[in-house]
Amino acid sequence: MTHKLKRAATIATAVSTLTLLFGADGSSAFARDNELAEAALAVKATEPTAPVAFVSNEVTQEIPADYEEEEAEVFDASSLGDLVAQQPHLTELSREMQCLAGAIYFESRGESLDGQLAVGRVIVGRAKSGRFPNSYCGVVYQRSQFSFVRGGRMPAIRYGSHAWKRAVAIAQIAHEGTWKSEVDGALFFHARYVNPRWRLTRLAQVGNHVFYK
Repeated sequence: MTHKLKRAATIATAVSTLTLLFGADGSSAFARDNELAEAALAVKATEPTAPVAFVSNEVTQEIPADYEEEEAEVFDASSLGDLVAQQPHLTELSREMQCLAGAIYFESRGESLDGQLAVGRVIVGRAKSGRFPNSYCGVVYQRSQFSFVRGGRMPAIRYGSHAWKRAVAIAQIAHEGTWKSEVDGALFFHARYVNPRWRLTRLAQVGNHVFYK
């Protein structure tokens, strides 16, 4: 009898253990462990990962067989007049070239080509000197430097005139330095009929202007 009671107690213990292992909805502890594992993976997926390093290889492109390097345009002129005639006709100018050509036009359009180039080279020289504004427009519009500038503006230009077209050509030559002027290095000039008594080195008189450095 005692043996039967022990056996019944053993069976009851087993049933209790099974009850703990399986809930009322039939899910097992192994299923709950699996859910916990999946939740852990989900949390890990939101954690920052180490940055991915991309290694790029150098890309080279073969030069086509028919490729020819573009060369700067070279002018073969026996005189300044020839060089002026060879300049491309520009219908549109940058603001800087507009300022340079405008100064040549207003200061020296009645002068010879050499005289106009001399004025242009002064403006180019000032812009490069470090002593004046470093742009053509800055040089031209600097206060009390050029008398044709009134109220910070240039007068009207006759764009269709021969004088303007010639000033544009001279501006290109002065800017590119394709023709040597006898006053290269000059930073100042004045009309020959005035005497400002500057303590400067006189370089030359070209037409109606005297140039100094």
